[in-house]
Amino acid sequence: MENKIEKLKVVVREFTKERDWEKFHSPKNLIMSLFKEIGELSEIFQWKKEELSFKNNLTTEEIENIKDELSDILIYLIRISDVLDIDIISSSFKKIEKNRDKYPIEKSKGKSTKYDKL
Repeated sequence: MENKIEKLKVVVREFTKERDWEKFHSPKNLIMSLFKEIGELSEIFQWKKEELSFKNNLTTEEIENIKDELSDILIYLIRISDVLDIDIISSSFKKIEKNRDKYPIEKSKGKSTKYDKL
C-alpha cells in the first residue's frame, strides 16, 4: 500500500509542477480546497435518508460521483502531506494507536460516546 501512496504522491507532485501550480499550493489553500471537495461529497448524501446512503441503495451515477470526490479528497490529503513533508501512512498508524488508548474496547464497544465521556 505504501508504495502506491508514494507513487500517487509523485504523480500528484509532477501533475502540479507541470502546470506551475506549486505557487498556489500553500497548506492553507490546499486545506480550503480539501473542504470544498468534502462538501461536494456530502452533497451526494445531503438529503438522503440514512438507510439510502448505503451502497445497495445508490445509483451507478452516484457511485461514480462518490469515487471522483473520494479521489479528489485523497489527492488533496496526499498533496498536503507532501507539502508539509509528513509521512501520512506512518502518521495514520500512530493515530490509530492513540485512538486505541482513547477508546479501549471494554469501554467503547458498541458506543458512539466521545472518549472523554466514556
